[in-house]
Amino acid sequence: MAISRKKQRHVRIGRRHFTILGGSRPTVRDLYHDSLAMSWPKFFLAVAAIFASTNLVFAFLYWLGGDVIANTNGGSLAMLFFFSVEALSTVGFGDMHPSTTYGHTVASVENFFGLLFVAVTTGLMFTRFARARARFMFARHPVVTDFNGQPTLMMRVANERHNTVSDASARLWALMDGKSKEGHSFRRFVELKLERVENPVFILSWTIFHKIDESSPLHNVRSGKELPVSAFILTITGYDENMTQEVKARHWYDPGDIRWDHRYADIIESHPDGSTTLNYDRFHDMEPDGASDAKSSGLI
Repeated sequence: MAISRKKQRHVRIGRRHFTILGGSRPTVRDLYHDSLAMSWPKFFLAVAAIFASTNLVFAFLYWLGGDVIANTNGGSLAMLFFFSVEALSTVGFGDMHPSTTYGHTVASVENFFGLLFVAVTTGLMFTRFARARARFMFARHPVVTDFNGQPTLMMRVANERHNTVSDASARLWALMDGKSKEGHSFRRFVELKLERVENPVFILSWTIFHKIDESSPLHNVRSGKELPVSAFILTITGYDENMTQEVKARHWYDPGDIRWDHRYADIIESHPDGSTTLNYDRFHDMEPDGASDAKSSGLI
């Protein structure tokens, strides 16, 4: 049976796009969530569109009453629109003002709506600005290389603000395909064991290690095509001491993103004067195993 396109919704999870058929549609109760989820340009456009359309509606209501607003050139729709802007924004320059009971009534309704509009917009603006957001940089590609004699999956992360994120913790999940004993296909999240899940002071760079041993779903796999994994999800959580709030970040990797038999390029540069530089221009760079002598590779 053909399903109307109007009943379709599109959701993006990581790099994957899903089409949702059926189910309940978004309602007015979702407006708050949608207002926080949309980008800043879309948010400002939405506020401007609501502001302009509301003023047009009230200008038309004034116009229906005739010459109800003084000094509007006999009830010019354009002048009534500007009066509505002044009334809705509570500016009130004084040149234009209601001159009839009908005009005062509509203006009172508009002023009430204006108070609500300003309150809601102010609340949304504050919430959007006050949200605690991490600014972590994730390496474009995970790498698999030998570390301490054991094949290891590595993912490099950096704190781009270089502020103190204390008690940071990392978790790595694999979205795996499987089959039940009855032959039914299913997907599940499996947490992968990490060598170091906590970082007491995450300021610069942090490399996440997953040892590929017998318990790992990557065991005996030497190519991304052989992986029984649909996606990897790396999450980082910590306490931002500047914002005094918990911050979280996540990043999705496809199995094809993994670079086998590669290691991260060294981002630590030591100088003769004893100083040390972290070169983030090389943050995403990789080198094939054996390409050069072993280095620290910035494994902090």
